[in-house]
Amino acid sequence: MNLLTVGLSHQSSPVRMLERVAVGAEDVDKLLHELLRKEHICEALLVATCNRVEVYAVAETFHGGLDDVTSVLARHSGSEFVELADHLYVHYAGAAVEHMFSVASGLDSMVVGEAQILGQLRQAYSDADRAGTVGKTLHELAQQALRVGKRVHSETDIDSTGASVVSEGLADAERAHGGLTGRSALLVGAGSMGALAAAQLKRLGISDVVIANRTPENGARLAESLRADGLATDTVALDGLTRAVRAADVVVTCTGAVDAVVDAATVSAALSERSSERPLVFCDLGLPRDTEPEVDELPGVTVVDLESLQRRLVEENGGSAEQDASAIIAEEVRSYLATQRSAEVTPTVTALRKRAAEVVDSELLRLDSRLPELDTDVREELTRTVRRVVDKLLHTPTVRVKQLASAPGGSGYADALRELFELDPQTAAVIGTPQAVEDGERATQAVSTSVSHAQGTQATAVSRDRSEQDGEDR
Repeated sequence: MNLLTVGLSHQSSPVRMLERVAVGAEDVDKLLHELLRKEHICEALLVATCNRVEVYAVAETFHGGLDDVTSVLARHSGSEFVELADHLYVHYAGAAVEHMFSVASGLDSMVVGEAQILGQLRQAYSDADRAGTVGKTLHELAQQALRVGKRVHSETDIDSTGASVVSEGLADAERAHGGLTGRSALLVGAGSMGALAAAQLKRLGISDVVIANRTPENGARLAESLRADGLATDTVALDGLTRAVRAADVVVTCTGAVDAVVDAATVSAALSERSSERPLVFCDLGLPRDTEPEVDELPGVTVVDLESLQRRLVEENGGSAEQDASAIIAEEVRSYLATQRSAEVTPTVTALRKRAAEVVDSELLRLDSRLPELDTDVREELTRTVRRVVDKLLHTPTVRVKQLASAPGGSGYADALRELFELDPQTAAVIGTPQAVEDGERATQAVSTSVSHAQGTQATAVSRDRSEQDGEDR
């Protein structure tokens, strides 16, 4: 089986294409089942957020799985394959593992280090599990990715990047106003970044905040939390932005919208009733931007956007947190792939021990037929001795082959073992299934108590992306 990731995100696709491919919560189950009905796909998991749509699949073949996934995405988006393909990225085997770990760690997010993606990935796994489209491979991969994401956030300063973006953006607002103590703020967006911005506004001395959010319930929830923390807070509908902008000294926008939420006409109307000497600062933390580009051209208005802030922050701190996170991810990918490579040889080792047990049983039956008068105690001692000899002969090579198989290119050791002992590859594969492993271990218990639980077959850990597949035999 082959692990495959096909997707598009804010890094690979323009907003217009993301809008077309966007998957609503009501369509997730339908797309998962459509993927699983495809000829080459055995497991499927769909990560769909406002900034990315990714399919993680276990496929029988790379190119067959790629064709299946892209056909589903093209049908869903109403796009021609050629048009969609220009914006897709494809990761295969080890590269797919690395990509999921990077996504879970926040390295692939619009705001590097944001932790919201962990919850979104957890929800994606839960949806696929409930739909019955994840099996052993994607279950293990998703759970490991969630663990890696938590480790990166706990062992590095990756979270501080998002906080720095908010802090730096509001620092520009402070400079424009000569301080924010006693000023009024408008917060457009009540997600995780909005909550972070609200906390920073309170620390900077903002006297009151008005929250505007597409979903009123979420806005009211954040407002209640801020009021409980001692900050005067109110809410307003998005159609009341003109009045809210008119009263604000600083506007922080951080929505997940794919189109601008604050247009130039709204800001212009608000400015017409403000003093021309009263500056208005927009801290736009949305990507794509929440404010129209024309807003920055209005007199008395300063717009600080996320893209320029992040670029400056990375240049200033050298991306040390990202480097630390990348090192952890690289370590975790190596460990994960080594474990999977080792697991690939386990069914073959189990098949070998089963074969040895069958040979021992056959020879003992032959001994019984030739020496039926043999004393019972002697027969039992002979049986134990023969089994111990076989177990000792097999112990070192089977342990060693697992160690060798965990290294890159180690899958060849399982092939060598099957060839040397004339093991049927299909038999080894069948033994790799969960039920067969359980049955096989019971059957070979008399041979050795050291037989490890077979973990099933796994896609060969070869780190390639789509570009590396070009020109290879499909």
